[in-house]
Amino acid sequence: MKTKITELFGIKHPIIQGGMHHVGFAELAAAVSNAGGLGTITGLTQGTPEKLANEIARCKEMTDKPFAVNLTFLPSLTPPDYPGLVDVIIGGDVPIVETAGRNPAEYLPALKEAGIKVIHKCTSVRHSLKAQSIGCDAVSVDGFECGGHPGEDDIPNFILLPRAADELEIPFVASGGMADARSLVAAMALGAEGMNMGTRFIATQEAPVHQNVKDSIVNASELDTRLIMRSLRNTERVLNNEAVERLMEKEAALGDQLTFQDIADEVAGVYPKIMHEGTMEVGAWSCGMVAGLVNDIPTVKELIDGIMGEADAIIGKRLGNF
Repeated sequence: MKTKITELFGIKHPIIQGGMHHVGFAELAAAVSNAGGLGTITGLTQGTPEKLANEIARCKEMTDKPFAVNLTFLPSLTPPDYPGLVDVIIGGDVPIVETAGRNPAEYLPALKEAGIKVIHKCTSVRHSLKAQSIGCDAVSVDGFECGGHPGEDDIPNFILLPRAADELEIPFVASGGMADARSLVAAMALGAEGMNMGTRFIATQEAPVHQNVKDSIVNASELDTRLIMRSLRNTERVLNNEAVERLMEKEAALGDQLTFQDIADEVAGVYPKIMHEGTMEVGAWSCGMVAGLVNDIPTVKELIDGIMGEADAIIGKRLGNF
């Protein structure tokens, strides 16, 4: 299947694995790229330029296909070494960067000069247009259904995607609620050139996370996510658990007086314990509503091959009969 996204990134299938904290390691990124999609290493999980350089080198040992590095620009009193991370990406001949969070304009000239394609994650049409105006090559449009940070507008993809298609000139992929062939075909019907999946890729054999994490996604329904940190305007969709319940009790009690320090025990530094040790109740972790559509833990190749085969069948048979 050829789309503007497959042509732009030099990939076989219009399926992207989004950057995910303590999930997007070389093993998963390489598996996705080898299966014809675009795998993504999560830069901030590595933390330092040296560690990211090692992870890029590991990925290159596992695949000769294009892969991306995610760089999420976050407000912080002690920010990561973003210039160093960018230098490592350029020096490692990474062909694609997925940016997220704050405006990446400061780093675009260096990336573009190196011939790197940039796709920026956006949760609104206005942010997508801004990404287009500063020179991003594509955007990932994240609907309200998505795991992680869905923004503050609460617009689901059935509205957001066609709105983006009406306004954008650069290609975009759909993110949030994407799980299978139905997701891909629907997204493309709404104007997207492909789809980005996060939660669905966690529940694969190659995802380097604890089995408890994968099982939690398979066992969850679309009713089992919660939105936290709304009063901080840092809304995050997470899978419900004991820590999330405690956090939400604090939010209800403190209201607009809530500070990050009040919920630090539930959100700060919990990802390694959850993702690698499988201690599922220790804190909040990002998960999309799409968990309700995840019923198995296939290999990445089985997942992507199945999606593309079923997409062809939907387009050629079911839709062809109308």
